Amino acid sequence: MSKAIRISTTGGPEVMEYIEVEVGAPGPGEARVRNVACGLNFIDVYFRTGLYPQPLPAGLGMEGAGVVEAVGAGVTDIKVGDRVAYAGRPIGAYAEVRLMPAAALVRLPDAIDFETAAAMMLQGLTVQYLFRRTYRLQGGETILFHAAAGGVGLIACQWARALGVTMIGTVGSDAKGALAKAHGCAHVINYNTENFALRVREITGGKGVPVVYDSIGNDTFIGSLDCLSPLGMMVSFGNASGPVPPFSLNELASRGSLFITRPSLMNYTAKREDLLAMAGELFAMVESGKVKIEINQRYALKDVVQAHIDLESRKTTGSSILIP
Repeated sequence: MSKAIRISTTGGPEVMEYIEVEVGAPGPGEARVRNVACGLNFIDVYFRTGLYPQPLPAGLGMEGAGVVEAVGAGVTDIKVGDRVAYAGRPIGAYAEVRLMPAAALVRLPDAIDFETAAAMMLQGLTVQYLFRRTYRLQGGETILFHAAAGGVGLIACQWARALGVTMIGTVGSDAKGALAKAHGCAHVINYNTENFALRVREITGGKGVPVVYDSIGNDTFIGSLDCLSPLGMMVSFGNASGPVPPFSLNELASRGSLFITRPSLMNYTAKREDLLAMAGELFAMVESGKVKIEINQRYALKDVVQAHIDLESRKTTGSSILIP
């Protein structure tokens, strides 16, 4: 038996239950992993509330790190005793022990511990695809990145600096602005006291930026479009303030033939060779010291309700993890 978090209905943090579940032996192509640490991410809130539908009852959590306890038939890349980490589907990382497709697991370098891995896989792989694949930054550019003091944001601050990119980041308080700057964000904008679109135009001398990375959604969408230079790319990769409402494609034409994309990590890591290449680049950045993972909140798995309350109230900074 394993302790795990389950929901039987969607709603607020209170719908999460800490219960015992039967795990069983891994089937063909599967591995059984004992989690040492689990990641906490805003996408977990989307599944809990029903914004992202899934069959119920269900687990939560998309990121973790631990040790392989058993493997099923046909598994050759992963063996018992391997230190591994993962990010993405299937959902259910909020657990002591779980079954995973072996193809979704990556072996951890000796220099990266379990807590760091659990805190960085989903967020770090997100920054990797945003910066290296969705819109490949070359260095010398100026970009806008929303929520610069969050888990994804602090990794982005450091990665942008390592690439020679000038990052403008939005934050919700002066304290968060100082945190983002300390991690390499060149300019910070407190969206509670400033009009971020006007400030971006001021910072860029009226030119705007070639790309905006927006995980906020509803509250920032139109303002983000206003920050882009002609032929710029709007990358909408989250909905922290709610989903983007329907809009006319003329909004893109009137601002200079803009491009827009709504990427997801699962599409970028669908092929194992892509997953391994992306993870390899992330691990190299962390091992080099160019990107440091800030774990600023740790919660026991049984305290997941409080963890979600803190996450949704935007009290958290950097990365948060759950300890089974």
